[in-house]
Amino acid sequence: MIIVTGATGQLGRQTVERLLHRVPADRIGVSVRDPQKAEALAARGVRVRAGSFTDPGSLAHAFEGATQVLIVSVDQFGDEAVRQHRTAIEAAVQAGARRVLYTSHMAASPDSRFQACRDHAATEEILRNCGVPYTSLRNGFYAASALQFLGPALDSGRIALPEDGPVSWTAHADLAEAAAAILADEGRYDGPTPPLTATRSLTFEDLAALATGLTGRPFTRTTLPDDAFRRHLAEAGVPADRVEGLLGVFTAARAGEFAAQDPALATLIGRAPVELEAVLREQLV
Repeated sequence: MIIVTGATGQLGRQTVERLLHRVPADRIGVSVRDPQKAEALAARGVRVRAGSFTDPGSLAHAFEGATQVLIVSVDQFGDEAVRQHRTAIEAAVQAGARRVLYTSHMAASPDSRFQACRDHAATEEILRNCGVPYTSLRNGFYAASALQFLGPALDSGRIALPEDGPVSWTAHADLAEAAAAILADEGRYDGPTPPLTATRSLTFEDLAALATGLTGRPFTRTTLPDDAFRRHLAEAGVPADRVEGLLGVFTAARAGEFAAQDPALATLIGRAPVELEAVLREQLV
């Protein structure tokens, strides 16, 4: 039994979809906060159970009989994220899983300028000491995040963001396919994977050029001072810890933390990863 958490989220849902092409549905279970949102999976024979990283008792039931558990990282920053990941890892071990997998990040490091990457590094340390084999999926930066940052520019054509650096923006669909391949071939990677990334690293200046070429409308890149970015987010009601987390994307990018490229993802999925230009085309054209 392979258990996937967060299976109603973007990465978890797509991972289950691709896993269904590789293993029988009765060997797949999902742990979700709201089982009603996973009714379509249940109808296809997937075991659906309620489970929350803030409720260890629910995870004991959701992970029952698991041989592998894929823990999809939470959308939180700091101690709360690490605490929830620890709860899920401990529940997987207590349920008897013989391998725990975790969606980490290509730049996971205690020295990262991006809080989420420091959280991933802390979670990987928990995994190293959990007592069972583990696999840490060092995922490239989600291409969907680039689209979120570009959001206000889609109408105005003005990309006003802090100074950045090259990023290996990587599609959810490719990372989901890679996760499914690793789950279906248990033990293929022990410990952290190589960086699972697209084949190009792009700046927001590059994205402006791509958007201009795709739409025929001018997109311009202007550099917003860090303090101005902070104020803009705070005025929009973004919580302070999240403001610093989002700014950390840019400070880490300009330090080169997200620039690496590696052939591992292409090898896993058997084709070239989706280019960010294709992701942009789907959004813009």
